[in-house]
Order: sequence, then C-alpha cells, then structure tokens
Amino acid sequence: MSAQEQPLSIAAGPRSKHVQLRDALAELAVRELGPDAAIPSERVLMSTYGVSRSTVRKSIDSLVSDGLLHRVHGKGTFVSRPRLESRLHLASFSQDMRRRGLTPSTVLLGVEPRRPPAEVVAALGLEDGALAWRLDRVRLADGQPIALENGWYPHAALPGLDRQDLGGSLYEVLRSVYGLGIDTAEQTLWGESADATTARRLAAPLHTPLLVFRRISCARDRPIEHVVSRYRGDRYQVHMSLGPESLGPGPPHTDQRTTDDTINQSTTEGMNK
Repeated sequence: MSAQEQPLSIAAGPRSKHVQLRDALAELAVRELGPDAAIPSERVLMSTYGVSRSTVRKSIDSLVSDGLLHRVHGKGTFVSRPRLESRLHLASFSQDMRRRGLTPSTVLLGVEPRRPPAEVVAALGLEDGALAWRLDRVRLADGQPIALENGWYPHAALPGLDRQDLGGSLYEVLRSVYGLGIDTAEQTLWGESADATTARRLAAPLHTPLLVFRRISCARDRPIEHVVSRYRGDRYQVHMSLGPESLGPGPPHTDQRTTDDTINQSTTEGMNK
C-alpha cells in the first residue's frame, strides 16, 4: 500500500521522528515506488505521518545523502536508480555495461590532435613537442549519462584515429585497427564534486559527488592511453576484495589472470572505454 493508504505511526520515543520517517520513506521507495518514481510531496507526507515540515525535510535530506533519493530542481524528489558496481577489472565500458544487461552508448564531444600537458607527455613517454590525440566522450548506460572521459593518446602511434568509429569500445578499435591490445594499466581513484561544465555534460546537479579515475594503459609495455574518467557518484560504486598481503609494507600485491581481452585484478585496474 502507498503512504497515503496505510500511514506508519510516527510517535515520540527513543528513536527520533525523523529517523522513523526516514525508515518509512526508504521502505516506500524500495518496495513500492521503484527507480525514477516521485515520492509524495512534503505536504502529503506531513499530513500522512502527522509530522512537521522540518521533520520531513530532515528525513528526505538523509535519504538524499545516502543516495536512495535525488532531487530535480523544479520537479520534486525521486527514487534513485541503483548504483552500477565495478569490481575493478580491465575491460571496456561497453563490455562492462553489456555484462550487466545494460545498453552502452557514447556521445563524442571531440577528437583532435593537440600538444598535451607535461604530465601526459611524461606518462605516455612522448618527446617534447609531440602531438597527442585529445578524445572527449560521455558514456551512457540505457541512455543515462554515467561518465565523462577526457583522454590522451599518442598521435604518431594512431594515425587517422579521428576517422575511426569512436562511439563504441575504444579498446576494440585499438586492438583491431592498430594491433594494440591494452593488457596492463595503472589506475588512481579520488573524489571530487562536479563543476558546472561536468554537471551539464553528465545531466547532473551542480556539485554532484564524482568518482574520478586516472588511468595510464599500456599495450606490450608501451604507454598508449592517459585518461581521466569522472563517474557520477550517485550512479556508480566500486567494490574491492582485500587480503592480508595488502596490509604489509610497500605497494599492494595484485594478482593477474588473463582471459581473452580482460585482465582481472584484485585491487587495481578499472572500467573505461
């Protein structure tokens, strides 16, 4: 039944009213409404549960912070879609989404030769003054923007990259067209909030939390990719399995197993292209 049909009793007691209401709204969102559905208005929730507007707002704020709900300016508050989860394996974005039963797609923002910044020159082992392809794309799953990718690739090693189909798996293009199968990568993860440009491209509110991955990928020990991917934190999460060997001194040990084009790893590697 909906909240209007069978209200949950909210009463003073050991558990505060906003916590009781938060739990009731969480159950309503998960069991009855489902992803993308709007929750009842503040006025309806106040009447249904017999609580104040401040209690309603505090409960909703808590669920927004937890990622279960999200606000759309001028429209209301909606149930969020479950986050996509990655176990940090080296595979294409397209492969990763299809494995989950989702349809991947790409919006190509631009591809052109440029002089890369110093950190990219060093990461790709380029000579001073050498050009690199700058490739910017938005990656989507079932039509929903998931990630913004800003990548650099050696221009001399990839002639005519701008004439290739870059709307799918770039790793497949590198392998089939240029004979460069990505087989290892180093990846660093951090968090930041979306600025105005990133938020617009990801169709996200300003300051949406982001998971940011910087990856340097190699083919036969040759650096071929420097890419920074910004994933919507409300739509993506990362799972890692840790063992006792990761607690000792020095860098964490990574166990690698090759299966076709994918290198499955326990702690490093990621989910782009």
